Amino acid sequence: MLVTLTGGAGAGKTTLAAALAAAAPRFPVRVLHGDDYYFRSPEHGVWAPDEAGAPRLDVGDPRSLDLVRLAADADTALAASAVVIVEGLFARHLESRAADVRFDVFVDLPADLRLVRKIERKCLRDGFPLDVLLRNYRLHRRGAHARHVEPVRDDCDLVVDGALPVDGLARQVWAAIAADGLPPDSA
Repeated sequence: MLVTLTGGAGAGKTTLAAALAAAAPRFPVRVLHGDDYYFRSPEHGVWAPDEAGAPRLDVGDPRSLDLVRLAADADTALAASAVVIVEGLFARHLESRAADVRFDVFVDLPADLRLVRKIERKCLRDGFPLDVLLRNYRLHRRGAHARHVEPVRDDCDLVVDGALPVDGLARQVWAAIAADGLPPDSA
């Protein structure tokens, strides 16, 4: 089974993926992170100059993600694990050939809370310049979210509130998957 977690930056996809894996002890679960699949060279993806003129990958555009490599890794993981969870901004875009069952989850969180989480993680924890993060959000990320992330909400099987405690969210997702017909020996 393939489970995708899609939502905006800072919505809690990575945290929920870890909670889902921890809450599924009776069967093997593998988690793949979309952030590990962005292109790294200007031959692929969408690149634009930053404020200093250096080319930067536009991580807010799904064309900057190597979906072919992600799909291949997901299919390989599905051969060895009962459940593969793929989390990332564009996880819903994933096309898997090996998934016999698929369940797509949209992790929702208001934009202001996503921005606060992003500031806490990137600026306060990792030392990224706050002015650059805010400028990128205002000029690029806000619009990219509206164009590329938000529209897939209606295509997902379940929308969860990323502001709720993660253990409860994990139970909610597994219950929804079970109600949707996950084989009982897998859950």
